[in-house]
Amino acid sequence: MKKDILDRTFTFSVRIVKLCQFLDDKPGVARTLAQQLLRSGTSIGANVEEAQAAQSKADFISKLMIALKESRETRYWLRLLIASEIVPQERISQLQTKAEELTKILGAIIISTKGTT
Repeated sequence: MKKDILDRTFTFSVRIVKLCQFLDDKPGVARTLAQQLLRSGTSIGANVEEAQAAQSKADFISKLMIALKESRETRYWLRLLIASEIVPQERISQLQTKAEELTKILGAIIISTKGTT
């Protein structure tokens, strides 16, 4: 796997952490949503990193599938933050774009890996 996806997921995680720090300063439900977003948003990179030490092709794919699921979940939490008017779309639209890109990249890596013998 290219270093690019490792860098992208790490940078994305940093941005998620910063957003969650911002949300943690807000009262009420924003904190709860921040916890969900923090878990899923940072899990993407952690699972991509774990995939680097996979014991087999199946293990590699499994770890990337988890990263893909976490990426999709992160997209959900970002949409929810906007729809519930906790965070203005302008503030997190770039994060939404990055989450979408990561989802597509991870899906492509999984498909490509499944296609190799």
